[in-house]
Amino acid sequence: MRNIWTICRRELYSYFVSPIAWVLMTIFAVLSGAFTYLIGAEFSKRALAMQMQGQQMPMNLNEMVIAPIFSNIAVVSLFLIPLISMRLFAEEKRQGTIELLVTSPITDVEIVAGKWLSAVILLLTLLGILLIDCSFFFFYGNPDWKPFATGFVGILLQGICLLAFGTFISTLTKNQIVAGAVGFALALLLWILSWSTAFGNSDFVQVLNYISIVSHLDSFTRGVIDTKDVIYYLSMIFLGLFLTTRSLESLRWRS
Repeated sequence: MRNIWTICRRELYSYFVSPIAWVLMTIFAVLSGAFTYLIGAEFSKRALAMQMQGQQMPMNLNEMVIAPIFSNIAVVSLFLIPLISMRLFAEEKRQGTIELLVTSPITDVEIVAGKWLSAVILLLTLLGILLIDCSFFFFYGNPDWKPFATGFVGILLQGICLLAFGTFISTLTKNQIVAGAVGFALALLLWILSWSTAFGNSDFVQVLNYISIVSHLDSFTRGVIDTKDVIYYLSMIFLGLFLTTRSLESLRWRS
């Protein structure tokens, strides 16, 4: 565990000593703030209009504000998460330090876990900005905290899943741009697989829909934690890290 934490701290230092973390945090803060303000303002506008017309129909803050914010943030993560994971191993290859890393007295699992954990911590830092933005809804309104909590967990699991595959892709090249582009392409593919439901309801379509990331996020944003969705994310995370470990093992043998 000590080796994992040592590698994790080294990677976190690399993130924050370079512009990567600060640029990502700035972009995320601007987008998260914009979504929060625009969607919240639209909700307030509609509520005021209904009040002036004498309508007493209840308006659900979770469904009309928080769920759309989470959905937009999930789309933004498709672009930002590959930027987090692209440098993990590609930079080591570019600098020529990957040979020292794989020949050190540290197991492949510890190396992968340490680097992946640093990326997860950076992702949590970004999502912390989202928590700050959404905290105003709890301060000025009265949303249900359970759908909010499950939606946050869903976005986190989706991000961790994409980071696992992004880490694997980073082991395949020494070019960060290539790693980021391929990571984004994979994330986008896993996203648009859910569109296959528009072409029918066959068994093959259902399989494609199950593989899609977005189909497992919907229940979380509705406040439901389904066992099959949790199993899906955990399985995909394990698959991504397993592939990363095997790829790193091949590098160790070649070194």
